[in-house]
Amino acid sequence: MIHPNEVLGELRQPARDLREHIPEVIGGYAAMQRAAMADGALTGRVKELIALAISVTRECDGCISAHARGAARHDATEAEVAEALGVAIMMNGGPGTVWAPRALAAFNEIAAAEES
Repeated sequence: MIHPNEVLGELRQPARDLREHIPEVIGGYAAMQRAAMADGALTGRVKELIALAISVTRECDGCISAHARGAARHDATEAEVAEALGVAIMMNGGPGTVWAPRALAAFNEIAAAEES
């Protein structure tokens, strides 16, 4: 089980330490995050739901913690979060049905060329 406050607490000081070494990189990332998550054609709430679903796909507990908090701060409902997570579950299974046949086709093409 992920305990978001504990995860974020554990990451706080190491993140500060790293920022001291590479402030431009961390600052640039923070600026990109602010720009990407700002309300636009999609609301911040929708963007947090997308980010939370991607966090599941990336298996990133720090990301899950941050975007679960972001979704809550943007007043996402439990039903909205559950549906976003349903899409993450579906997508983590679905890509295999697309890429596995491609991989098999690539293997067959290479194997046929090697036999020639």
